Amino acid sequence: MDSQTSQSSQPSQSPQPPHTFQVDLRGLVDLLSHHLYSSPRVYLRELLQNAVDAITARRAEQPDAPAKVRLYTEAGALRVEDTGVGLTEADVHNLLATIGRSSKRADGIADGLQAVRSDFLGQFGIGLLACFVVAERIRVVSRSARTPDAAPVEWTASDDGSYTVRTLPHEARPEPGTTVHLVARAGAGEWLAPERVLTLARDFGSLLPYDVRVGDEAITDLPAPWDRSYPSPSNRRVALARHCHELFGFTPLDSIELDVPLAGIRGVAYVLPSAVSPAQRATHRVHLKGMLLTERAEQLLPDWAFFVRCVLDTDSLRPTASRESLYEDETLAGVREALGERIRSWLTGLAAGDPERLAAFLSVHYLGVKSLARHDKEMLRTMLPWLPFETTDGRLSLEEFAQRHPVVHFTRTVEEYRQVAPIASAQGVGVINGGYTYDSELVEALPSVRPGTVVAELDADTVTAHLDAVDPAEELALSGFLAIARARLDSLQCDIVLRSFHPLSVPALHLDDRAARHEQARAEAEEQADDLWAGILGSLRGSAPRARLVLNHLNPLIRRISSLGDPELIGTATESLYGQALLMAQRPLRPADTALLNRAFIGLLEWATHGESDATGNSSGGGH
Repeated sequence: MDSQTSQSSQPSQSPQPPHTFQVDLRGLVDLLSHHLYSSPRVYLRELLQNAVDAITARRAEQPDAPAKVRLYTEAGALRVEDTGVGLTEADVHNLLATIGRSSKRADGIADGLQAVRSDFLGQFGIGLLACFVVAERIRVVSRSARTPDAAPVEWTASDDGSYTVRTLPHEARPEPGTTVHLVARAGAGEWLAPERVLTLARDFGSLLPYDVRVGDEAITDLPAPWDRSYPSPSNRRVALARHCHELFGFTPLDSIELDVPLAGIRGVAYVLPSAVSPAQRATHRVHLKGMLLTERAEQLLPDWAFFVRCVLDTDSLRPTASRESLYEDETLAGVREALGERIRSWLTGLAAGDPERLAAFLSVHYLGVKSLARHDKEMLRTMLPWLPFETTDGRLSLEEFAQRHPVVHFTRTVEEYRQVAPIASAQGVGVINGGYTYDSELVEALPSVRPGTVVAELDADTVTAHLDAVDPAEELALSGFLAIARARLDSLQCDIVLRSFHPLSVPALHLDDRAARHEQARAEAEEQADDLWAGILGSLRGSAPRARLVLNHLNPLIRRISSLGDPELIGTATESLYGQALLMAQRPLRPADTALLNRAFIGLLEWATHGESDATGNSSGGGH
């Protein structure tokens, strides 16, 4: 009894029949329209794609088979006819009614056609399902070219997930091929309107290899503009410029051939006529075997090539599931490198044979070329005679500047350059402004492509060393004046230095470097911090680099100030010189600097009006 009870309580070991997933077609269509596809417009691409693939499959077996696709619009409806391979009733049940299965898979009707599988556009089997994004009912009538004796078959599906299949009389479809009928769903009628269908067909299918028409109007326009023959290079440039304007809305500075046979790529890159930010992601038009895949391919070119817009056709790149962008893989990485090489070759070709066009290009896109030259020594070597830099000798190339100066000095910021440029130029010291994007990196890379070139960052010590020292006896005679001036600026972390330099019109020069500015910022933070934080900041104090106010001993104003006998007036004048030097260097003013300027200005006004008051009082007293 116990044994029997035990046996009866065990679960049954008999196999259970497998269950099949149930698909909510309405929910799936909503998923496609809101998450997979960017716009309902892709439905027409899917229709064209299925028609082209069907023709490709038929021509693999019957090379002389007709290759036609016809689209006809009616009120709220669309009919698409092709002369492709067609379907049998078994194919309809196996393919059209099974979501996710593709006729291009190895187990579909393309068995035995793996040699031409790469000729198919579709790879994901979603195809016809995408039409439910705009249609409430789809009707397919097809006749197989492989089984000519088989009766035509009709498949009719609704967006609620139901479908019917029936065979038709032979006269319903005398020739092999397929006809797809769409009936618009509520609110989607505009997508099946004649003008919209014509526009979409041209956009997606202008480069397809077969005869595609909307009504009687031809859609395909072959060969592609970049594959056509032209009477001369100038005619070619004009034609491509017209094509660019029609496609992208701008007239290019130039066009660059993109021909990469190993990757099955043909196309053209158009150079933008105006500057764009390097951070702006460029978007390009990519056709896959003639069908427009995307207008917004971002990862097609290297980041540095942001100054071009591309349009190309490929048979090697892999699309994502939505077929609206490119799949990032080794093939795309190789194509990106190859296309970058084409653009690089175009630049070097201009440098070698067309300097006027190169100058026109660099006047707009020098930033992009500098970005490339940072990482590409060959490009830097090629562009040395052409890339302009701001220098104390004017706008020059690095090559010309290096020929003039045995040491190529540069600053890392625009502020540092503005501090020293006038003085350095007067002393015969050549300086390059490296404060603009990429410039300091390129200057530092100069010795790697121009052996023997000496590059040095310009700092306050270097500038001071190039200024003439004052005779020791004269400086000793001014020691009292210098002591008062140094004491007045000590709280600002600024030293006083006396030198002789040109131009004579400059009374004082404010010099500092990044270390001095960092120390000033640390000192200011320490003053405003609590005890704990002030202690931490104090421990960071190093050798305490300080800014310098270099007084020009040759300047008449400095000579007059140094001869003053009033210590307070000397201090006020020193503060005024300091403030004026800061303003001349176009440096941002700290709160302490602003307060000093105000104090010095008021002090000078009081001194001037006090002197006038004394003169008036003396005059009056003499009268009495």
